[in-house]
Amino acid sequence: MQIINSLKSLVNGFKVSNLASPFKSFSNVESSLLAIFILYLVLPIQTPSFLVGLVNSTVSMIIIFAITVYLFLYSNPILAILYIFVAYELLRRSANVHSVKMAAYTPTQAKKDSDLIKMNPSKERTLEEEVVEQMAPVGKSDPSVYLSSSYKPVAENVQGASLF
Repeated sequence: MQIINSLKSLVNGFKVSNLASPFKSFSNVESSLLAIFILYLVLPIQTPSFLVGLVNSTVSMIIIFAITVYLFLYSNPILAILYIFVAYELLRRSANVHSVKMAAYTPTQAKKDSDLIKMNPSKERTLEEEVVEQMAPVGKSDPSVYLSSSYKPVAENVQGASLF
């Protein structure tokens, strides 16, 4: 019975007016910032292309951090916490704007092959290659057949020069 009475007193103490009391301490500027932050979070607003480069820099990260610290120190904490989400969304939306899919610009293998064939035409055989093919017995004779030749190599006495 005592638990039920404590729950009733808790429910009676929780009123809608108590819920709105943190918002009474907002100034006009903070209220407008709160509305802008909520709209930015709810609506799918893309970052303008001229701001993407500015947002994705190290200096802007430091500025965003400084604004967050300033809001926590000198404004309503609800606004500061909401700004953390706004900063996260700003960075996330800025990162998606300039990403380019590489698959859109990558040609298929068949396209690459046709381009390479155009750039590298087939080679014509030179006169030297034709003569060598006709005269050279290399690769045309049976490896087990010994070919006799009139050429006899001459080896002179090198007197140990091959030891070095």
